[in-house]
Amino acid sequence: MARVLIIEDNPTNMKLAVFLLQKAAHEVLQAVDAETGLALARQHHPELILMDIQLPGMDGLTATRLLKADAATRDIKIVALTALAMNGDRENMEAAGCDGYIAKPLRYQELLALTARLTTTAQVPSESQTQRCP
Repeated sequence: MARVLIIEDNPTNMKLAVFLLQKAAHEVLQAVDAETGLALARQHHPELILMDIQLPGMDGLTATRLLKADAATRDIKIVALTALAMNGDRENMEAAGCDGYIAKPLRYQELLALTARLTTTAQVPSESQTQRCP
């Protein structure tokens, strides 16, 4: 089980991600803006952060840069959650320090596979365990 922080302002996306990760036995922390997410990351040191890019106030790329510049949080893996699909967006995410990205809408198999790959304690549940979404 990994501790995963989700920073997402869309309630539907948050609910789905929380459901899937909890079903896979992860501990899930939640923030609806970057400022709250930064505080939670510094306080709880999650193994993985799922970071929405388009957040109110501070955007996800700025928050990622701040986390990667801080010695206390730089080793946390960060995955961008984005609806952005323009040329150069992937490069911008990598330049900010993201360790991967997932396009929205979220697809449960992709989310769980990437979570398993980036965490040391993750387990990918079988398809029968994840078919029912909220």
